[in-house]
Amino acid sequence: MDYTADPRVDAYIDALPEWQQAVCRQVRELVHAADPDVVETIKRTRQPYFVLEGNVCALLAAKDHVNVFLYDGGLTPDPEHLITGGQENKTGRTVAFYEGESLNGPALTDMFRSIIANNRAGGWRKIKKDQ
Repeated sequence: MDYTADPRVDAYIDALPEWQQAVCRQVRELVHAADPDVVETIKRTRQPYFVLEGNVCALLAAKDHVNVFLYDGGLTPDPEHLITGGQENKTGRTVAFYEGESLNGPALTDMFRSIIANNRAGGWRKIKKDQ
């Protein structure tokens, strides 16, 4: 995949245990594959974010899992039931990955594409307001 890597995101990922590095790198590739215009950055001092006309997702490695925060306002369909937390959250939901679990790349990419489409349509706040 051809994208501009933020060295701060590289540093965040490189400091993690090997299995978490693998998860974060796979998510990073998928979000960039969802749309080549996605930009990665660091927000909140050290957390990797992926943005395109608004937040798409963020990574947060915890002791025993990696959280992928989806900034979707609860609008993004989840037919594969990837969402593990925040179902009632008004701004975002999470997908948690634990060591040894496989990542459903096509389903996660579809979710990223949906979030990006919503961002391009004015963002989930505007979409919810117009509904």
